Order: sequence, then C-alpha cells, then structure tokens
Amino acid sequence: MRIPQERLEKYRNLKREFSEEDHVNLQPIQRGGVLSEEAMRAIIEFGDGYSTCDWCPPKSARLDMIEKPPIKDFYNDLAEFLGMDLARVVTRCREAKFIAFRMLGAPGDYVVVDGLAHYSSYIAAELAGLKVKEVPVGGPPEYKVDLDAYAAKIEEVKGETGRLPAAVLLTHVDYQYGNVNDAEVVGKIARDYGVPFILNCAYSAGVMPVDGKNVQADVITGSGHKSWAASAPTGILALRKSLEEKLLRRASIQGDLTSRSFVSKELALLGCTVMGAPLLTLIASFPAVVERIEKWDEEVQKARFFVGELERIQGVKQVGDRPKRHTLIHFETEPFFRVSQSHKRKGYFLYDELRARKIVGIQPGLTKHFKLNTYGLTWEQVRYAAQAFLEIAEKYGLEVR
Repeated sequence: MRIPQERLEKYRNLKREFSEEDHVNLQPIQRGGVLSEEAMRAIIEFGDGYSTCDWCPPKSARLDMIEKPPIKDFYNDLAEFLGMDLARVVTRCREAKFIAFRMLGAPGDYVVVDGLAHYSSYIAAELAGLKVKEVPVGGPPEYKVDLDAYAAKIEEVKGETGRLPAAVLLTHVDYQYGNVNDAEVVGKIARDYGVPFILNCAYSAGVMPVDGKNVQADVITGSGHKSWAASAPTGILALRKSLEEKLLRRASIQGDLTSRSFVSKELALLGCTVMGAPLLTLIASFPAVVERIEKWDEEVQKARFFVGELERIQGVKQVGDRPKRHTLIHFETEPFFRVSQSHKRKGYFLYDELRARKIVGIQPGLTKHFKLNTYGLTWEQVRYAAQAFLEIAEKYGLEVR
C-alpha cells in the first residue's frame, strides 16, 4: 500500500526536542550516554547498515574477529578495562543479563537479586525460565540493600529446592536512589557458596571505576547508551574465562537435509549482535571513557554541591546514601508539590519554569519527588541549574535558607 506524501513529510527532517549544546540536561538516564565528538563522527562514517562488515573474516564470519575497524582489539581492551577476561557487545544491558541467566540456569532454577534491581532483571529472569528470590531493602531515608542477607537467601533457595541458585545478581548502583552497593561483600558470599556472581553495572561501569577482579564478579553487565557515551542500543557482557564454555557456547545444530552447521557462531549471541553505528560509537568513545573515570571524584563533588544547594529550600531533601557517592540523585520535593496544587499548570509548572531557563530532564508532571543526574556537567552548568531551582522556589514564596 502506498503511503501518501503528506504523511511521510514528518519523517524527513527529524529534530530532537532540545540540543545538548544550549540546554542543561539533567535526565537521569541520559547523562552518561552523551556522545563524544569521536562518536559523533563515527555515526556518519558507519551509519550504513552493515558498514562494520567490510572486512569480516570469511573463515569465522564473527563480529568479534573483525580487525578493520578494530572490533577484535576493542573487545580485548574492554575486558581488561573491566578487570574481566572476555567481553562482548550486545544490544542492551538487559540482554546481557538474559544471556547470563539463560546459559547459567535451567527452567525452574532460582536467581537471587537485590530488592532494588531494575525491572529488566526480573523480566530477563522470567524469559530465561527462572524464578527470583529478593534480598530485602531497608527503609527511608537511605533505602540500603541488606547485602549480608544474600547468604540467607542462598540458604533459603537451597532449603526449598535442594540445590543452589543458578546465580546471584547485585545492582551495583540502583536506578531509584543512586546508592553504590559494596560489591565485594556479595562477591565473597557468592564465592564461598560457589554460585556465579553477576554484577549489573548499568549505572557504574563507564562513568566510575569498576574492577570485576577486585569484587570477584563472574559476569559484569553494562549499558553503553546509559554510561559509555554510546548510541542505543548497546549493552556489555563481560565474563570470567571459567564461564566461557557456558555463556559463549558454540552452536551445534545441524540441518537434516543439508547437514549445514554453524560451529563458529556463539549460540546465545545468535551469531552476531550489534554490528552497526551503535557499536562504533561505543568504540570511538572508549578513549574518552577510559580518561573520564579518573575524574569520578570530581563528579561526585558536583553532585554533593547540588544536593547542598537544593536542600537550602525548606522541605526539600535528598534520599538514599548520604553523603552522595554517585551522581544519580533522588529528591523528595514536597514544597514544589504544594505549589502545584494551586497552580493552573498543576504538576507541569516546574517543568515549564525549568524549560524557560533552558534546563531539561526533570520528568514532566513530577513535583513531589524526582530524579536527576549531574554527571558530565561543567561546574558552571551545575551552579546554574542549582540556582534556577532556588529562584523558582523564591518566585513561589518557598523558604530558602
């Protein structure tokens, strides 16, 4: 069926709602994914569909063996950077978790997860045929995961099923409060029980130092578009050599008529994964990522400064770990909620006020609480955004200390 031209026009000149160049973007899931200049150039160079496959080696026909562009070298360097032995790039962090669950477990097995795990951890477990046991989370204001309880949950699974969990998963930095969990605690527990330890680093690897060897992780999963200055969709799967045969097992299927087989292909990756511009943005940004994690302490200082400024507004408080150890910040903002109750724009007034000052990223309609992320902003931008909140508070008669 032919689509009328007037309906096609809207697809010809796509524009984003705002530009990173002239706005301060506080969106919590976007700060670590802002592209480097090198990645922007890589999009143009490798935007065509199979542009990475110009030099695909015919014998293996595998993405991780391509040397031009240097995908093979990148996979090796990526693994080393994370303190792991092997690495692959997949479409998303959740796909990396699914692969780990599917290849480590069998239908009906349990996986132990922290109570603040991202919803995709649960979905990945369900799709892999697994069930979950949750490690409890403490109450306000810190909402800390009870890391020592991993041992009790492993024992609970063992008592109910007669066998150990297929794996334990810890969210290194949770998406709700930006709390940094001590992975070494869970790594030791998992090692003592002989259970594979999966560390979900969607909000940590790529923006802050992560060393899988130091924390005894067996698998690290990450998000390129969330934390590695890469385009979506990109996920990272890094693993110990000891799990290579399980997670990267080769295909063994054979055609009954043709006898065709595909023994070079890694089964869980369905052969090849991300083979276009997203992968090349991840590679192009890698040098910048290696350099930027050395400045993590300064990024945390910016977040703490921002918290201190917003808490000058009477009734505004940061929840989660104190002092902040990550740039993802969750605020409870009851005073702004009170303003919204009588404002003609209701909960959208705060978004409007910020947008008028070229500040974006706070979810439209939220005033009682919201999340934001200061990662990668300059000090000037951090100060400007903090001052904007103070000005808005004063405009609506809120008390500012």
